[in-house]
Amino acid sequence: MADHTLKIDNARYVLTLDGQRRIIRDASILVEDGRISRVGKAAELAALRADRVIDARRLLVTPGFVNGHMHISYAHVVRGSTVCFVDPGSTKFPDACLQAYEDSGIRVILGECVTDQDAPFKLPRFATKEAIARTTSFVEKWHGRLHGRVRAWAMPFSPETCSAELMQALKRVADERGTALTLHHGSGPKARQEYAARHGRRPTEYLESLGVVGPNVVLAHCLGIDDAEIECLARTRTAVVMCPVTAAKSGRGVPEHGRMPELLAKGVKVALGCDSPNNSNHLDMVRTMNMAAIQYKDARQDLRLIPAEAALEMATVVGAQALNVGDDLGSIEPGKRADLVLFDTERPEWQALFNPVNNLVYNADGRSVHTVVVDGRVVVEDHRQSFVDEGRLFGKVQEIGERLQARTGITFPRSRWPIV
Repeated sequence: MADHTLKIDNARYVLTLDGQRRIIRDASILVEDGRISRVGKAAELAALRADRVIDARRLLVTPGFVNGHMHISYAHVVRGSTVCFVDPGSTKFPDACLQAYEDSGIRVILGECVTDQDAPFKLPRFATKEAIARTTSFVEKWHGRLHGRVRAWAMPFSPETCSAELMQALKRVADERGTALTLHHGSGPKARQEYAARHGRRPTEYLESLGVVGPNVVLAHCLGIDDAEIECLARTRTAVVMCPVTAAKSGRGVPEHGRMPELLAKGVKVALGCDSPNNSNHLDMVRTMNMAAIQYKDARQDLRLIPAEAALEMATVVGAQALNVGDDLGSIEPGKRADLVLFDTERPEWQALFNPVNNLVYNADGRSVHTVVVDGRVVVEDHRQSFVDEGRLFGKVQEIGERLQARTGITFPRSRWPIV
């Protein structure tokens, strides 16, 4: 349980991400019953007492990060600064994960991935009516669990693997139950040509024609979209999640297909995602911010694109708005949930420290995370998760992996160099 009151005291910096984007030096934060009640100069809040006080003199505090597209079945995230994530349908047995979610305090947005059309790779395929029924049942069972920390969305995989009937029905499920819908989405010259021949529209305009856009729709990846499609997203207030590390590692052609600067310029709410370790090899939102901040500078040879501040906004306040959790998360201000990340500024990557946003985005990574607070509860302390025996957990994961290889006959690692 969270302490009734918690005080983060004398923080070196607090990056509030509030409406004025204030950076408060020598700051304190008071938390009461899981919510932030006061934020200000340490001297101004010195008289306030709390059940627990964290000495933050060498720490920098940010809002907890939101990860808008991350296949959680492959890895673990709380220690790396993520406090809320969207798993786009890869968790097959959420009942088995519930205790871990409860212990860690993490906020989870999940759903059952469904398709009703052929796909070029293995996906859960059902008859259309069954896919609709399964999604409806999943949302009814899971939405609002763990005191609201679990949310359930509709999750058709993509427009290419789902019929118009299925996507429209799942959008109605999301609308009627006050939740949201996410799907993988992309475009590009070839896709536009195929969609024009089949539907007479661009891929994003096709979704609009079906009504599968809007403030409660989050489209993942969105590489290759053109200006008309960006206008469509802005007009319909549809949100986007971009996965910059996946785009780079997978050779998706960011110079030709990446449109993050244009999306932001049009006011589209863009969140960041780590995707999955087989695509990005890490679930570190700090490294993901870094890639977002440097990728377009290189791709377009323009140092003005995606400044560090914009990358941090996508991981916090703007990302939270994209995922429809902005009323509770994304900034450090009174009334918001006390989801906070405290970075250790005495590590080498923080030297010398004059612009804390630049140090965070361009210098640091998740190994700088010292403390994580979720709902006013400390879940990571002094670089260690407080809710689990890390050594035992990591050993168990290795053991399971080795047993799985032995049982299936699959061998790893597939190294290009000999392992002797």
